[in-house]
Formats: sequence, C-alpha cells, structure tokens
Amino acid sequence: MSIKKILKGIFKYNGPSRDKSFSLEETELEQQLAADGDIKGDLATSDRPAKESVNGKDSRDQKNIRADLQENKRRVETIFHIPLNKDIVIRNFTLGEEIGVKAFLVFMDGMADKNIINKFILEPLMLYTGWDQQIKGLYIIKKLISSYLPNNQVTEISNLNDVIDEVTDGNTVIFFERCTKALSVETINFEGRSVNTAKVEQVVQGPQEGFIENIRANISLIRKIMHSENLITEFLRVGQRSKTKVAIMYILDLASPQLIQEVKRRISNIKIDYLSETGMLEEMIEDYPLSILPQILRTERPDRIASSLAEGKVAILVGNNPFAMVVPATFFSFIQSSEDYYVRFPYGYWIRILRFAAIILTLILPAFYVAIAIFHQEMLPTDLILSISAAKERVPFPTVPEILLMEISFELIREAGVRVPGVVGQTLSIVGTLILGQAVVAASLVSPISVIIVAMTGLASYAIPNYETAFGLRFMRFIFIFLAAILGFLGISTGLSVMLCFLINMKSFGVPFMAPVAPRTATSGDVIVRKPLWAQEQRPDYAQPQDVQRQPNISRSWAKQSPKESEGKNASKTEREDKND
Repeated sequence: MSIKKILKGIFKYNGPSRDKSFSLEETELEQQLAADGDIKGDLATSDRPAKESVNGKDSRDQKNIRADLQENKRRVETIFHIPLNKDIVIRNFTLGEEIGVKAFLVFMDGMADKNIINKFILEPLMLYTGWDQQIKGLYIIKKLISSYLPNNQVTEISNLNDVIDEVTDGNTVIFFERCTKALSVETINFEGRSVNTAKVEQVVQGPQEGFIENIRANISLIRKIMHSENLITEFLRVGQRSKTKVAIMYILDLASPQLIQEVKRRISNIKIDYLSETGMLEEMIEDYPLSILPQILRTERPDRIASSLAEGKVAILVGNNPFAMVVPATFFSFIQSSEDYYVRFPYGYWIRILRFAAIILTLILPAFYVAIAIFHQEMLPTDLILSISAAKERVPFPTVPEILLMEISFELIREAGVRVPGVVGQTLSIVGTLILGQAVVAASLVSPISVIIVAMTGLASYAIPNYETAFGLRFMRFIFIFLAAILGFLGISTGLSVMLCFLINMKSFGVPFMAPVAPRTATSGDVIVRKPLWAQEQRPDYAQPQDVQRQPNISRSWAKQSPKESEGKNASKTEREDKND
C-alpha cells in the first residue's frame, strides 16, 4: 500500500454505502393491527420514521373521525401507543342515564389540569339529568358547546391529526358515539416559570418584565402593551416530530402584506424533524446563515416587540421559548436598546454615540495596536514609545502572540463566567480577570499596555446591547488582528472595506441590511442617534409599512399657543356650548 493511500485513509472518512438501506420488519402484533389500511398508515407514521417525512411529504393523510366510537378509540390507542405509553389517559363515561350516549375523553397526564377535567367536563356531562331523549349525532356537539360545557375555549375537530396536536398541547379531546366530530376543551396547565425580569437585556429605567417559557403568556405580555384590535396572531407548526407551535404577530393595517406572506412562506416550507428554539428557527429562515453578524433581531423584552410592531415589522415567537424574533432587522436595530426611549433625549443621544464608539473599539482596537507596534511606530510620541519598549523588554513573546494570548484568556474567563451558575460566575469573571492580569504582568509574560488594550476592548464589547452582535464583533476582532499583523493599517482598511461591502449587499427579508443609510431612504430619525420623540413623524420606510406617517408634524399641539390663548379659546368654546344648550 502506498503512502498516499495511507494518508488518504487517515484524513478521509468513508461512510457506509448508501445502497444498503436499513429497515425494521413489522412484528406479528403490528401486522395484526395493520389489517386495516388506515391503521397501517398510523403505525407507519407513529412507530418509526417514514422516508417521506425526510423528503418533506406528510406521511399522515387526513384521517376523519368516524361514527363508530370503539373504532375511534382503537385508532387513538394505536396512534399514542397505548398501553405502552403511560402518560396518555383515556376515560370512558356515559352522557346521563336518560340518553345513555357513550363517550370517552383523552388527555396527557401532567399537561392537562385534572381539576378542570373533573369539575367542568366529567361532572356536568355525567351528572346532568335534563337531557333531551332525541339528542344524538352532531346535535350533541352543538348542545354541549352552547349549554353544558362552561369552559372558555371549546372547538370542534374532525380528524385525528388535530387530535394529536390538541392532546400534545395539553388540551382534552372528547369523542362521542355516532358522532363524526370531537370536542377539544382547553385544559392546559403545566408547570412553568412565572413572569420575571429580563436576564439579558436589563434596563435601569423602563419595564422590567421579560418573556418566559410559555407562548400564551408571552403573547399576553405583548398585548398588554399593544392594545390594538388590528394586532393579529397566527399559528403555524414546525417539525415533523416536535410539532412546535410558532406564532406570527403583526398589525394588520400597518405591516406590509408582502412581508407577512414571505414570513409565512419561509416558516411553512421548513422541513425539519425537531425544532424547539428561536435560534434554530432563525438559522432556518435567515438569508445568510453563514454570516458572522445576525440578520434577525432576537429579544426577550415585550416592549421591544411592541415598538417593532408599531413600525410595521413582524414578530415571531417559537413554542415555549423566552425569546422572540423581529423581521426585518437592519444593522442599526442591533445597536438600539429599549432604554434609549425611556431616558431624556440628551441622555439617549449620548448613549448612542458611546455605543458606536464601543463598536469601533471592539472591532479594531487590538488590531490598531498591533499595526502601530509592528509597522507604524513613528505615529507614537517618543516618550510613549520608550515607555512601551521598556515594559516589553522582559516579555518573551512578540506583539501578536502576546495580544492573542490575552484575548483568548479573556474570552475563556468570559465563557466560564457565563457557564458557572449563579453569583459564582460573576465573581469568577471579575476576580479571574484581575488575578490573571496581575499575574501575567508580574511574570513578564505580557506587557501592561497589552492588558490595558484587552481590558478596554472587553469593556467596549459589553456596551453593545445585542448579545449576538457583540459576539460576532469579538469574533471578527481576531481577523483584524491577523490582517494588521500582515499588512498593518493597509490590512485593517482592506478588512473594513470588505466587511462594509459585504454588509451593504446583505439583506434581511428583502430589506438592505445597512438601510436606511445604504441605500439612503426615509427614516424616523432614529438610526445612529435618535431625534426627540416629538420630531419622529414618520416610520422607517425600509419595512414598507402601509401607513408611513407615525404622528402629525406637530405632535405637541399644546405648544402652538400660549396658556392665556388656550384659556381664552376654552372659555369661548364653553360659551358657545351653553348657547347651543
């Protein structure tokens, strides 16, 4: 065997042949249960993955509920693998003694409230004695909804696919004899975290509530802020197995219809087996999934979602996840924070300037130091050069390895502080940074100026409000360090030019990523810095809202006249009303 083949065998993995397919034969029990054609389809879907699901075809055809109660029960038991599955409960009962209509209900133990089932479903249906002797068939459904079930949400379902969705959501489904429809009663009640303060996007002034692991509660937090009858919520399901509920929220008379349709198209055309988190959905629907910077805004604050909806954007909530997404998003959306609008205009203006300065420091400060230390020493004053040279005399490493050592150490401390639970993580980040910085300087492994550069860069990265954007800028910082080490300022300028060209050509749901700056479009005046709220008359037009005008040109109408003039007009108006009376 040649050396070439040996090396090829080491570095190349030859997977199993695709010609040899793998399949599990049906057991005798499965063959017996699969005597009916539709039950065989149920088993093929629920018992093992079907090949069609990988290709995006739904192997579960629409299966209508039948009038035979025992047949429906047998199909439900087959779908949910009863008695193998122990957390699915089926309860048989009879509707009163007068009519004797048999029925059964099915729910998932631990996700449905048994008190609601016993008190508001079984008790009124089993103990009521005023049943009409002629009641039968679909009339049972209408009568129960209108007169006997006091639950707030009761819906009719007619196929087993909806039964699966309702039961796995935590609702209770009731089947009746000689009835081709079933009733789904809302009984969702599973343990979860109560509404608490936002953990990532903290503010000093403003609302403190953040999303939790409950999609219904998250929607209610948004509606608590946005009291509009035009606020629409639509639901889709993603995942062949997880069947994760995805909510799409928008204001009907404000958001662009094309944007709404594009969001629905992308989400509904996702073919994946399991999806449970906004980050997973973000990766499936963003335009440039390999980009370092995000193109979809993720937030845990309901007020941030409400303000985005008011601009004509679309919000996406995924299952029981404490984060929501906003589309479209531009680069400047990731630099803004909710607190910018909760403080007075001069403070918000100054905070924005600090953030953009933090972006520059995070991105190129270490690279700038490397370029000066290697190629452009003449730019520094003589005293500063002598001071830096004296500090670096005993350092055994060149400038680039020195900076990389400190940067990687800082990132390790930051990551360890995030992963260590509780207050210990914060203590580890602070104490670890101080001890490590002092130790490496005392050991003459790095120079003090390198510690200062890395510390300033780390502080600047924490000033960026969006976590993903700060992470992406920290990642690109290493690229600029290598460019500065090779070409100096020329490498930095080349990297900035390439990055800027890439950002200008990026799009988020059809919207240029650098809008409204490149291309220059109409805006509300809230981009790099923000105008006063009373001067933001228009919505940003890059999202193509149906109503561009946010408020009249003079929103503070009280300021157009003096208090005396206002009192005089009010008095004359009162006199005219008295005369009319």
